[in-house]
Parts: sequence; structure tokens; C-alpha cells
Amino acid sequence: MSVPVVAVTRQIPSPGIAPLEEAGFVVRYREVDAACPADELTELAAPAAGLFCLLSERVDAALLDAAPNLRIVANMAVGYDNIDVAACVERGVMVTNTPDVLTDATADLTWALLLAAARRIGEGERLTRTGRWSGWRPGELLGTGLGGKTLGIFGMGKIGSAVARRAVGFEMDVIYHNRRPVPGATAGYVSLEELLTRSDVIVLNAPSTPETRHVIDAAALATMKPTALLVNTARGPLVDEAALVAALQGGVIAGAGLDVYEAEPVIHPGLLELDNVVLAPHLGSATHEARAAMVQLACDNLVAVLSGQQPLTPVISLR
Repeated sequence: MSVPVVAVTRQIPSPGIAPLEEAGFVVRYREVDAACPADELTELAAPAAGLFCLLSERVDAALLDAAPNLRIVANMAVGYDNIDVAACVERGVMVTNTPDVLTDATADLTWALLLAAARRIGEGERLTRTGRWSGWRPGELLGTGLGGKTLGIFGMGKIGSAVARRAVGFEMDVIYHNRRPVPGATAGYVSLEELLTRSDVIVLNAPSTPETRHVIDAAALATMKPTALLVNTARGPLVDEAALVAALQGGVIAGAGLDVYEAEPVIHPGLLELDNVVLAPHLGSATHEARAAMVQLACDNLVAVLSGQQPLTPVISLR
């Protein structure tokens, strides 16, 4: 029996490819810290039985056809909108992701952006670094207190629930909108319209789907409070960036904190020019602990499937 080949599309943090090598696989490792171009991805994956990929790589029917031995695509992410799951199922290729292990890291980052936007930390940091700060003034960079305010969560999955738990310490009221009410949720379920009109801070934690694309558009922004803040640590396409720029410029809402963008790594130039938006480079899961756990889980899924066992975290069952 031939030894399975596993293709790894880009440089990954520790534990790296060690779990795959220890399992006895032949590893084709593209040790480059950048997205894998489509032609290079096709060449890399062609002989592979397993593919370790990230959101930066598109796994579509053409790639699958070029890799006829492929049995599993292990995505190092919770989301998998970069993968044509239907095409994988049609070809009997398992798809896995890495949920749960990054929940707390992403919830923490959500609150970091929320607090930075509420307290205008980005503006203050730029003021200080550029030497323009002239000393304490009672009316300088006044932000928004959170106590008693309403936090609205769009997408009450595991990350949304973790964000909600952290709101307790800030004594915020929490409401949420989801495809359906979540059993046991301590927050109040509301319609999307009510979420938009009532919330002082809206946090996006939903996946990117055709239904959620541009859920925050010009019309949605117009229904929000002029003092409201928007935070997105989910997926860029949930927000119409051009509409958000116009809303921030025109005072339709007060500010925003973004970790994800519509066309990463490209960012709408209008966002770069605004002071009332905090911008982070997709850092949601960027802790040593979370990224290591993501790598390990993706490797564990590969080892399981290529050893004839069931994956730990399948996106969809082939049975």
C-alpha cells in the first residue's frame, strides 16, 4: 500500500507539519507565508490524498478534478466559504474545519475592537505617536461608556455566545438575531430590524452565505442609532464597505471596528482615510494557543480520514 501524500498550501505555525510526518505521511509543504496561487495549488495538490488549506485557497471543481486521489480537504478555519462543498461531496471528498478551538480568541478580539472603537483608542494612539498630543484636556476624544447599553449580536453561534458572556462584566443588555432562536440563550431573541434599531453596539458573528451577504447595507445602516458602533469579526462580505464608508463619513453611525474585509487583503480606500473606524488585519484567532490548536485539529482530521477513521470535525457527513 502506498504512503498517502498530504499537501500543505502555506506556512503554518507550530506544531506545523510534525503531526503529519509522525503519522508517516509524505508531506508536500509549501513553506511560504502567502496565499497559494491557483496554478501552484493545482500542481501541489495533484498527487495528494489529503489537502491542508486555509481560507486563502479556493478549492473548486477544477482543483478537485486535477487531484483524483483526494480524500479529504482539511480547512484551517471555522468558515469554509473558500471550498465548494457540493463538489467535494459529489466526488466523495471529506471536508473538515477547525471549530471551537478559536472561539475564545475571536470573542476576545471582538471585545478588543469594540472597546477600541467605543473609547477611540485608535485615534488616541495616532495622536500620541505623531507628537500632536499637547496634554490632558477634559473634552478630548470623548468616547462611549458601555454600562447599561444594548449589545446586539448577529449570529448567536459559539463565538456569538462567547461574546455575549463577556458582556456581563460590562453590565450590558444583550439581544441577538439568528436564523432561529437558540435554546438556552440568556440573551433576548429579536428580529433583524429590532436588532438594528435597538442596539448601541452591533457585533457580527455569522458565517458568509448568500443570505448574509451585505446584511449590513445602506438601508440597514440607516436604521441604526447615530451613536451606534458596528463590529465585524466574522466575514467581510457581511458588510457593504462602500455603504459603511458613506455612513461613517456622514455620521449615520458613530464608528466601527473591523477585522475582516470584502476582498481581503484589499481594503476599501475610504476606510483607510477615516478616523472613526478601527482596522485590524484578520486577527480573530491570532493567539499562539488558538492557532496551534487549529493546526493540530486540521492535522488530526487528516490523520483520521487517511487512516480509515471518521474525522473529528466534519463539515458535512458523507454517510
